Amino acid sequence: MSGHSKWKNIMHKKEKTDAQRAKIFTKIGKEIAIAVREGGADPASNGKLRDLIAKAKANNVPNDNIERTLKKASGEDGTVYEEVTYEGYGPSGVAVIVETATDNRNRTASDVRHYFDKYGGNMGTTGCVSYMFQSRGLVVVAKEIEPDAKAPRGTKPKPVDEDALMEDALEAGATDFVADEECFEISTEENDLTFVRETLEAKGYPIVSADREMVPTSYVTLTDEEDIKNMSTLLEMLEDNDDVSEVWHNWENADEE
Repeated sequence: MSGHSKWKNIMHKKEKTDAQRAKIFTKIGKEIAIAVREGGADPASNGKLRDLIAKAKANNVPNDNIERTLKKASGEDGTVYEEVTYEGYGPSGVAVIVETATDNRNRTASDVRHYFDKYGGNMGTTGCVSYMFQSRGLVVVAKEIEPDAKAPRGTKPKPVDEDALMEDALEAGATDFVADEECFEISTEENDLTFVRETLEAKGYPIVSADREMVPTSYVTLTDEEDIKNMSTLLEMLEDNDDVSEVWHNWENADEE
């Protein structure tokens, strides 16, 4: 979830075990519940909900699960989730932002503080590290368009026209375009994410993911083996917690671990 290589992060998520996938479904379900409460259950009029449904599909959440989550979120089951963000420092001053969706603020705060304390960091106050990050939208497009189910057997994937995609993305309001070895990464202003994604989707481009992310303005490199071990474990513990939606940090070693 660091943002260094979005494609690696996506592939990592797709390779999760069934138990880990279930956790991802649970976390996205909480985010959907919050979006429904704030803007209604109709994706057509709720941009945040549309983005979360796209996020769910990118993480291989079955359509039936999404529908059940929407129905549950529209009902009155007594569970109310709220979004709470925590900030702190990992080993050697690594900046960490923890976004949560919780029905028990005290439990979540206690858990997050415990992880920071146990693995060489400390939880700080609101705003202590967020100024080191910039919020943006990121649309990831695959380099090939897979043939649909009706295509003749043996039909090969069709490569995406990079020049056409770049032109369409910039016209839709994208702020940056990067051609990676395995995908295209299209940056947007946070508020333009939905429009850019939907515009490219309508033109038939294979959207892998479209999500908001917090991008560090500077990075911290860890050289001490104990710090590296503690930072890795801290991230694992945070990401494994059902209340945690996203974890952002400025640890430069992250994708190499």
